[in-house]
Amino acid sequence: MTDAAHGVRQILLDSGAVKFGKFTLTSGRESDVYVDVKQAWTRPDRLRPIAAALAERVRDEQRLAGVELGAVPLVVATALATGRPYLVVRKPGREHGTGRTFEGDLPPGATCLLIEDVVTTGGSVAAAVELLRAAGAKIERVLTVIDRQEGGAERLAPLGVQLEALATLASLRDPS
Repeated sequence: MTDAAHGVRQILLDSGAVKFGKFTLTSGRESDVYVDVKQAWTRPDRLRPIAAALAERVRDEQRLAGVELGAVPLVVATALATGRPYLVVRKPGREHGTGRTFEGDLPPGATCLLIEDVVTTGGSVAAAVELLRAAGAKIERVLTVIDRQEGGAERLAPLGVQLEALATLASLRDPS
């Protein structure tokens, strides 16, 4: 584990973002661990190092993107750290106003890095990838704070998208 990943892991543990017990996840699966990254990103002293760790992983992508709500502060803070423009993907899209499915400027063919807080089965990020691709984005990577290692990478692989994580559920369980 890199120093940045170890630091993020420690922030998540210290902030109470990692809870042990019995939980039902968005996917409907039951788990003995719940990771609520929002507990960490609500304080600037915690958000700053998480965003720095994400920013270290940004390559030559022209845009950053994040799905509301959990990824929005992460993508904004990473955009501030890198100077890259960003998009906010709405879920499930607006029924009023302009009906936009995302906010931000997306030139046709722009490369885009999708940032997420937690990936479990990959359903939400796969939908966001498809939505942004339909709007003209090129997406090859998803960067997440936590990969729960419950099928997200496998769900994204047929889309030609690689999942990268700052930390995994296994690393949160293992104190070493």
